[in-house]
Amino acid sequence: MASLPPTDARRLYVGLMSGTSLDGTDAVLFDASSQAVVGHVHAPFPAALRDELLALNTPGGNELHRASLAANAVARAYADVVSQLLEQTGTPRAQVAAVGAHGQTVRHQPGGFDGYTTQLLNGALLAEQTGIDVVCDLRSRDIAAGGQGAPLVPAFHRALFGTAGEDVAVLNLGGISNLSLLHASGHTGGFDCGPANCLMDGWIARHRGLAFDADGAWAATGQVLPELLDALLAEPYFALPPPKSTGRDLFHLDWLQQRLAPDWAPEDVQATLLMLTARSVADALKAHMPGTRQLIACGGGARNGRLMQALAALLPSVAITSSEARGLPVDQVEAAAFAWLAHRFVTRQPGNLPAVTGAAGLRVLGALYPA
Repeated sequence: MASLPPTDARRLYVGLMSGTSLDGTDAVLFDASSQAVVGHVHAPFPAALRDELLALNTPGGNELHRASLAANAVARAYADVVSQLLEQTGTPRAQVAAVGAHGQTVRHQPGGFDGYTTQLLNGALLAEQTGIDVVCDLRSRDIAAGGQGAPLVPAFHRALFGTAGEDVAVLNLGGISNLSLLHASGHTGGFDCGPANCLMDGWIARHRGLAFDADGAWAATGQVLPELLDALLAEPYFALPPPKSTGRDLFHLDWLQQRLAPDWAPEDVQATLLMLTARSVADALKAHMPGTRQLIACGGGARNGRLMQALAALLPSVAITSSEARGLPVDQVEAAAFAWLAHRFVTRQPGNLPAVTGAAGLRVLGALYPA
Protein backbone atom coordinates (compact mmCIF):
# COMPACT_ATOMS: atom_id res chain seq x y z
CA MET A 1 0.00 0.00 0.00
CA ALA A 2 1.30 3.45 -0.89
CA SER A 3 2.43 5.43 2.12
CA LEU A 4 0.33 8.41 3.19
CA PRO A 5 1.88 11.85 2.63
CA PRO A 6 2.97 13.51 5.89
CA THR A 7 0.40 15.89 7.34
CA ASP A 8 2.30 19.04 6.36
CA ALA A 9 2.50 17.84 2.73
CA ARG A 10 -1.24 17.41 2.29
CA ARG A 11 -3.05 20.36 0.80
CA LEU A 12 -6.69 19.75 1.77
CA TYR A 13 -8.19 21.12 4.97
CA VAL A 14 -11.70 21.23 6.35
CA GLY A 15 -12.83 24.51 7.90
CA LEU A 16 -15.78 24.57 10.31
CA MET A 17 -17.50 27.74 11.46
CA SER A 18 -20.52 28.19 13.70
CA GLY A 19 -20.86 31.85 14.54
CA THR A 20 -22.63 34.20 16.90
CA SER A 21 -25.80 34.04 14.83
CA LEU A 22 -26.20 30.35 15.85
CA ASP A 23 -27.68 29.43 12.48
CA GLY A 24 -25.64 26.23 12.26
CA THR A 25 -22.34 25.04 10.83
CA ASP A 26 -20.66 25.96 7.56
CA ALA A 27 -18.08 23.43 6.44
CA VAL A 28 -15.69 23.94 3.54
CA LEU A 29 -13.05 21.80 1.89
CA PHE A 30 -10.14 24.15 1.33
CA ASP A 31 -7.15 23.65 -0.95
CA ALA A 32 -4.26 25.36 0.83
CA SER A 33 -2.13 25.36 -2.32
CA SER A 34 -4.57 27.32 -4.47
CA GLN A 35 -6.36 29.00 -1.52
CA ALA A 36 -9.66 27.91 -3.06
CA VAL A 37 -12.78 26.31 -1.64
CA VAL A 38 -13.57 23.08 -3.46
CA GLY A 39 -16.67 22.06 -1.50
CA HIS A 40 -19.21 23.51 0.93
CA VAL A 41 -21.98 22.15 3.16
CA HIS A 42 -24.25 23.99 5.60
CA ALA A 43 -26.13 22.18 8.36
CA PRO A 44 -28.44 23.93 10.84
CA PHE A 45 -28.12 23.13 14.52
CA PRO A 46 -30.90 21.03 16.04
CA ALA A 47 -33.33 23.39 17.75
CA ALA A 48 -32.59 22.05 21.23
CA LEU A 49 -28.83 22.55 20.77
CA ARG A 50 -29.30 26.04 19.40
CA ASP A 51 -31.49 26.97 22.37
CA GLU A 52 -28.98 25.56 24.85
CA LEU A 53 -26.04 27.34 23.23
CA LEU A 54 -27.96 30.61 23.34
CA ALA A 55 -28.84 30.02 27.00
CA LEU A 56 -25.20 29.31 27.86
CA ASN A 57 -24.27 32.83 26.73
CA THR A 58 -25.67 34.07 30.04
CA PRO A 59 -25.11 32.80 33.60
CA GLY A 60 -27.36 29.93 34.67
CA GLY A 61 -27.59 26.84 36.82
CA ASN A 62 -25.28 23.83 36.48
CA GLU A 63 -23.27 25.57 33.77
CA LEU A 64 -20.20 23.32 33.85
CA HIS A 65 -22.24 20.17 33.24
CA ARG A 66 -24.45 21.78 30.61
CA ALA A 67 -21.47 23.33 28.81
CA SER A 68 -19.67 19.99 28.69
CA LEU A 69 -22.71 18.27 27.21
CA ALA A 70 -23.11 21.11 24.70
CA ALA A 71 -19.43 20.81 23.72
CA ASN A 72 -20.01 17.12 23.01
CA ALA A 73 -23.13 17.94 20.98
CA VAL A 74 -21.23 20.55 18.94
CA ALA A 75 -18.51 17.98 18.22
CA ARG A 76 -21.08 15.46 17.00
CA ALA A 77 -22.81 18.09 14.85
CA TYR A 78 -19.43 19.05 13.40
CA ALA A 79 -18.55 15.40 12.73
CA ASP A 80 -21.82 14.90 10.86
CA VAL A 81 -21.22 17.89 8.61
CA VAL A 82 -17.62 16.78 7.94
CA SER A 83 -18.96 13.41 6.80
CA GLN A 84 -21.47 15.13 4.52
CA LEU A 85 -18.76 17.34 3.05
CA LEU A 86 -16.33 14.51 2.36
CA GLU A 87 -19.06 12.35 0.84
CA GLN A 88 -20.28 15.20 -1.36
CA THR A 89 -16.77 15.93 -2.65
CA GLY A 90 -15.65 12.30 -2.86
CA THR A 91 -12.67 13.03 -0.62
CA PRO A 92 -11.01 10.24 1.41
CA ARG A 93 -10.44 11.24 5.03
CA ALA A 94 -6.78 10.27 4.71
CA GLN A 95 -6.27 13.08 2.21
CA VAL A 96 -7.32 15.78 4.69
CA ALA A 97 -4.43 17.24 6.67
CA ALA A 98 -6.57 18.67 9.47
CA VAL A 99 -9.93 20.07 10.46
CA GLY A 100 -9.85 23.69 11.58
CA ALA A 101 -12.79 24.06 13.95
CA HIS A 102 -13.96 27.28 15.55
CA GLY A 103 -16.30 25.91 18.22
CA GLN A 104 -19.24 27.88 19.59
CA THR A 105 -18.44 31.06 21.49
CA VAL A 106 -20.36 31.40 24.75
CA ARG A 107 -18.04 33.82 26.58
CA HIS A 108 -15.56 36.37 25.27
CA GLN A 109 -13.76 38.39 27.94
CA PRO A 110 -10.35 39.43 26.56
CA GLY A 111 -7.97 41.92 28.11
CA GLY A 112 -5.88 42.06 31.24
CA PHE A 113 -4.28 39.36 33.36
CA ASP A 114 -7.47 37.31 33.59
CA GLY A 115 -8.63 37.62 29.97
CA TYR A 116 -10.19 34.54 28.42
CA THR A 117 -12.45 33.31 25.66
CA THR A 118 -14.60 30.16 25.56
CA GLN A 119 -15.59 28.30 22.40
CA LEU A 120 -17.49 25.12 23.25
CA LEU A 121 -16.14 22.09 21.40
CA ASN A 122 -14.84 18.70 22.49
CA GLY A 123 -11.88 18.53 20.13
CA ALA A 124 -10.91 15.04 21.24
CA LEU A 125 -14.38 13.74 20.43
CA LEU A 126 -14.33 15.44 17.03
CA ALA A 127 -10.97 13.82 16.22
CA GLU A 128 -12.29 10.47 17.39
CA GLN A 129 -15.43 10.69 15.28
CA THR A 130 -13.82 12.07 12.10
CA GLY A 131 -10.53 10.17 12.15
CA ILE A 132 -8.81 13.45 11.18
CA ASP A 133 -6.46 15.68 13.17
CA VAL A 134 -8.38 18.59 14.72
CA VAL A 135 -7.01 22.07 15.28
CA CYS A 136 -9.25 24.15 17.53
CA ASP A 137 -9.15 26.65 20.42
CA LEU A 138 -7.71 29.11 17.93
CA ARG A 139 -8.25 32.28 19.96
CA SER A 140 -6.73 31.49 23.36
CA ARG A 141 -3.04 31.83 22.45
CA ASP A 142 -3.53 35.36 21.15
CA ILE A 143 -5.33 36.29 24.40
CA ALA A 144 -2.51 34.69 26.41
CA ALA A 145 -0.16 37.04 24.57
CA GLY A 146 -2.23 40.04 25.65
CA GLY A 147 -4.44 40.24 22.56
CA GLN A 148 -8.16 40.30 21.98
CA GLY A 149 -8.24 36.89 20.32
CA ALA A 150 -10.43 38.48 17.65
CA PRO A 151 -10.92 39.17 14.91
CA LEU A 152 -8.67 36.51 13.39
CA VAL A 153 -9.92 36.80 9.81
CA PRO A 154 -8.00 39.94 8.68
CA ALA A 155 -4.83 37.95 7.92
CA PHE A 156 -6.86 35.60 5.72
CA HIS A 157 -8.67 38.52 4.12
CA ARG A 158 -5.29 40.06 3.28
CA ALA A 159 -4.15 36.80 1.65
CA LEU A 160 -7.39 36.45 -0.31
CA PHE A 161 -8.59 39.97 -1.10
CA GLY A 162 -5.56 42.25 -0.71
CA THR A 163 -4.84 44.40 -3.77
CA ALA A 164 -1.42 45.98 -4.23
CA GLY A 165 -1.54 49.76 -4.12
CA GLU A 166 -5.23 49.99 -3.15
CA ASP A 167 -7.13 50.42 0.09
CA VAL A 168 -9.68 47.62 0.44
CA ALA A 169 -12.05 46.98 3.35
CA VAL A 170 -13.68 43.62 4.02
CA LEU A 171 -16.84 43.52 6.10
CA ASN A 172 -18.08 40.34 7.73
CA LEU A 173 -21.72 40.54 8.80
CA GLY A 174 -22.34 37.61 11.12
CA GLY A 175 -23.89 37.86 14.55
CA ILE A 176 -21.26 40.57 15.13
CA SER A 177 -19.86 42.79 12.39
CA ASN A 178 -16.13 43.09 11.89
CA LEU A 179 -13.97 45.04 9.49
CA SER A 180 -10.63 44.09 7.94
CA LEU A 181 -8.74 47.14 6.70
CA LEU A 182 -6.31 46.18 3.94
CA HIS A 183 -4.29 49.34 3.42
CA ALA A 184 -2.49 50.07 0.16
CA SER A 185 0.77 50.28 2.14
CA GLY A 186 0.48 46.61 3.10
CA HIS A 187 -0.56 47.36 6.67
CA THR A 188 -3.59 45.39 7.86
CA GLY A 189 -5.99 46.55 10.54
CA GLY A 190 -9.28 45.23 11.83
CA PHE A 191 -11.73 45.11 14.72
CA ASP A 192 -15.29 44.24 15.68
CA CYS A 193 -17.65 47.11 14.89
CA GLY A 194 -20.63 45.96 16.96
CA PRO A 195 -23.81 43.94 16.48
CA ALA A 196 -24.78 42.78 12.99
CA ASN A 197 -27.42 40.04 13.02
CA CYS A 198 -27.50 39.00 16.68
CA LEU A 199 -29.92 41.70 17.88
CA MET A 200 -32.07 41.66 14.75
CA ASP A 201 -32.33 37.87 14.90
CA GLY A 202 -33.20 37.90 18.58
CA TRP A 203 -35.81 40.62 18.19
CA ILE A 204 -37.67 38.97 15.31
CA ALA A 205 -37.52 35.60 17.12
CA ARG A 206 -39.16 37.18 20.17
CA HIS A 207 -41.93 38.97 18.25
CA ARG A 208 -42.54 36.83 15.18
CA GLY A 209 -41.06 33.45 15.97
CA LEU A 210 -38.65 33.60 13.02
CA ALA A 211 -34.96 32.76 13.06
CA PHE A 212 -33.99 35.85 11.04
CA ASP A 213 -35.44 38.76 9.09
CA ALA A 214 -35.12 37.52 5.50
CA ASP A 215 -33.82 40.31 3.27
CA GLY A 216 -34.74 42.82 5.99
CA ALA A 217 -38.40 42.54 4.97
CA TRP A 218 -39.81 43.12 8.46
CA ALA A 219 -37.42 46.01 9.13
CA ALA A 220 -38.62 47.57 5.86
CA THR A 221 -42.14 47.84 7.31
CA GLY A 222 -40.91 50.01 10.20
CA GLN A 223 -39.44 53.45 10.68
CA VAL A 224 -36.11 54.23 12.31
CA LEU A 225 -36.58 55.68 15.81
CA PRO A 226 -34.00 58.50 16.11
CA GLU A 227 -34.18 58.59 19.90
CA LEU A 228 -33.53 54.87 20.16
CA LEU A 229 -30.75 54.95 17.57
CA ASP A 230 -28.99 57.71 19.50
CA ALA A 231 -29.33 55.75 22.74
CA LEU A 232 -27.90 52.61 21.15
CA LEU A 233 -25.00 54.45 19.53
CA ALA A 234 -24.17 56.01 22.92
CA GLU A 235 -22.88 52.59 24.04
CA PRO A 236 -19.22 53.28 25.01
CA TYR A 237 -17.94 50.29 22.99
CA PHE A 238 -18.51 52.13 19.72
CA ALA A 239 -16.15 54.95 20.75
CA LEU A 240 -13.34 52.65 21.91
CA PRO A 241 -10.21 52.69 19.74
CA PRO A 242 -8.93 49.42 18.28
CA PRO A 243 -7.84 46.82 19.18
CA LYS A 244 -11.28 45.76 20.31
CA SER A 245 -13.67 42.84 20.03
CA THR A 246 -17.12 42.06 21.34
CA GLY A 247 -19.96 39.56 21.32
CA ARG A 248 -23.15 38.50 23.06
CA ASP A 249 -21.53 39.25 26.42
CA LEU A 250 -22.38 42.89 25.64
CA PHE A 251 -24.88 42.97 22.79
CA HIS A 252 -27.91 40.93 23.85
CA LEU A 253 -31.66 41.51 24.15
CA ASP A 254 -31.47 42.64 27.78
CA TRP A 255 -29.00 45.35 26.70
CA LEU A 256 -31.55 46.43 24.10
CA GLN A 257 -34.53 46.17 26.43
CA GLN A 258 -32.98 48.63 28.88
CA ARG A 259 -33.10 51.30 26.18
CA LEU A 260 -36.65 50.76 24.92
CA ALA A 261 -39.80 52.78 25.54
CA PRO A 262 -42.96 50.68 26.06
CA ASP A 263 -44.92 52.32 23.24
CA TRP A 264 -42.41 51.71 20.44
CA ALA A 265 -43.69 49.36 17.74
CA PRO A 266 -41.63 46.17 17.32
CA GLU A 267 -41.16 46.74 13.59
CA ASP A 268 -39.78 50.22 14.28
CA VAL A 269 -37.31 48.74 16.75
CA GLN A 270 -36.26 46.24 14.05
CA ALA A 271 -35.75 49.05 11.54
CA THR A 272 -33.63 50.86 14.12
CA LEU A 273 -31.52 47.78 14.86
CA LEU A 274 -30.80 47.43 11.14
CA MET A 275 -29.73 51.06 11.03
CA LEU A 276 -27.57 50.54 14.13
CA THR A 277 -25.62 47.87 12.24
CA ALA A 278 -25.26 50.06 9.17
CA ARG A 279 -24.28 53.19 11.14
CA SER A 280 -21.74 51.44 13.35
CA VAL A 281 -20.03 49.97 10.28
CA ALA A 282 -20.13 53.19 8.24
CA ASP A 283 -18.89 55.31 11.14
CA ALA A 284 -16.03 52.89 11.81
CA LEU A 285 -14.96 52.79 8.16
CA LYS A 286 -15.02 56.58 7.87
CA ALA A 287 -12.96 56.91 11.04
CA HIS A 288 -10.32 54.27 10.33
CA MET A 289 -10.03 54.05 6.52
CA PRO A 290 -11.58 57.24 5.17
CA GLY A 291 -9.96 56.96 1.75
CA THR A 292 -11.21 53.53 0.77
CA ARG A 293 -13.44 53.19 -2.25
CA GLN A 294 -13.86 49.40 -2.04
CA LEU A 295 -15.85 47.40 0.51
CA ILE A 296 -16.23 43.63 0.12
CA ALA A 297 -19.12 42.21 2.16
CA CYS A 298 -19.47 38.64 3.39
CA GLY A 299 -21.36 36.72 6.07
CA GLY A 300 -25.08 36.08 6.31
CA GLY A 301 -25.89 39.78 6.67
CA ALA A 302 -24.54 40.38 3.16
CA ARG A 303 -27.72 38.66 1.91
CA ASN A 304 -29.91 41.23 3.72
CA GLY A 305 -30.84 43.56 0.86
CA ARG A 306 -32.29 46.21 3.16
CA LEU A 307 -29.09 46.31 5.22
CA MET A 308 -26.90 46.58 2.14
CA GLN A 309 -29.08 49.44 0.83
CA ALA A 310 -28.66 51.26 4.15
CA LEU A 311 -24.88 50.82 3.98
CA ALA A 312 -24.77 52.07 0.40
CA ALA A 313 -26.74 55.18 1.38
CA LEU A 314 -24.33 55.92 4.25
CA LEU A 315 -21.24 55.26 2.10
CA PRO A 316 -22.10 56.82 -1.28
CA SER A 317 -18.48 57.07 -2.43
CA VAL A 318 -17.69 53.42 -1.66
CA ALA A 319 -18.27 50.61 -4.14
CA ILE A 320 -19.82 47.77 -2.10
CA THR A 321 -19.53 44.31 -3.60
CA SER A 322 -20.14 40.78 -2.38
CA SER A 323 -17.26 38.40 -1.72
CA GLU A 324 -18.98 36.17 -4.27
CA ALA A 325 -17.91 38.65 -6.95
CA ARG A 326 -14.34 37.95 -5.81
CA GLY A 327 -14.75 34.18 -6.09
CA LEU A 328 -15.95 33.14 -2.63
CA PRO A 329 -19.64 33.03 -1.63
CA VAL A 330 -20.56 35.04 1.44
CA ASP A 331 -21.36 32.02 3.62
CA GLN A 332 -18.02 30.31 2.95
CA VAL A 333 -15.51 33.01 3.87
CA GLU A 334 -15.26 32.46 7.63
CA ALA A 335 -15.14 28.67 7.37
CA ALA A 336 -12.37 29.04 4.78
CA ALA A 337 -10.52 31.33 7.18
CA PHE A 338 -10.49 28.63 9.86
CA ALA A 339 -9.26 26.04 7.36
CA TRP A 340 -6.50 28.52 6.48
CA LEU A 341 -5.69 28.96 10.18
CA ALA A 342 -5.46 25.18 10.57
CA HIS A 343 -2.97 25.11 7.69
CA ARG A 344 -0.97 27.85 9.42
CA PHE A 345 -0.90 25.74 12.59
CA VAL A 346 0.17 22.56 10.78
CA THR A 347 2.97 24.41 8.99
CA ARG A 348 3.87 26.29 12.22
CA GLN A 349 3.19 29.74 10.84
CA PRO A 350 1.60 32.53 12.89
CA GLY A 351 -2.12 33.10 12.43
CA ASN A 352 -2.64 36.36 14.29
CA LEU A 353 -1.82 39.97 13.46
CA PRO A 354 -0.65 41.91 16.53
CA ALA A 355 -1.68 45.18 14.86
CA VAL A 356 -5.25 43.85 14.83
CA THR A 357 -5.56 42.01 18.13
CA GLY A 358 -3.04 43.87 20.25
CA ALA A 359 -1.07 40.72 21.10
CA ALA A 360 2.57 41.03 22.13
CA GLY A 361 3.70 39.39 18.90
CA LEU A 362 3.03 36.86 16.18
CA ARG A 363 1.83 33.52 17.50
CA VAL A 364 0.99 30.08 16.12
CA LEU A 365 -2.67 29.66 17.04
CA GLY A 366 -4.55 26.55 18.08
CA ALA A 367 -4.45 23.28 19.96
CA LEU A 368 -4.04 19.90 18.27
CA TYR A 369 -6.14 16.78 18.88
CA PRO A 370 -4.49 14.05 16.79
CA ALA A 371 -6.70 11.50 15.05
